[in-house]
Amino acid sequence: MKVSTKGRYGLRAMIELAKNKNSGAIPLRVISEKQNISEQYLEQLFVNLRNSGLVKSVRGASGGYLLKRPPSEITVEEILISLEGPLNIVDCIADESLCDFSDKCATHDLWVELKEIIVDYISNITLEDLKQRAIKLEE
Repeated sequence: MKVSTKGRYGLRAMIELAKNKNSGAIPLRVISEKQNISEQYLEQLFVNLRNSGLVKSVRGASGGYLLKRPPSEITVEEILISLEGPLNIVDCIADESLCDFSDKCATHDLWVELKEIIVDYISNITLEDLKQRAIKLEE
């Protein structure tokens, strides 16, 4: 599985929200400046994050975005699925009909097991964990 720019930038933006959790709503302009990500691109990402229930928007002069849950309750898996869709290593895992050999393929179980390992790993890393890593790097 290759995580695209959507996933990488979305995680960075979510870390920025987590770091500023007690500062009220954070405008995309601020995230854009701090993370060097186009504000227009962030707008696209935040549509998915909002639709997935991970963030909420606040309108008005002091508007922006807030996390909908504490960072300790949001996993990397949730964020990546929100931005990237289902996490499949190869297409035949999502739809076995794509491969005529899936029932006799020696690598099929390998891909399934690898996906399970990755999902297990990223489902146990929270946004709070990433926030703490970011804070350490800034020191």
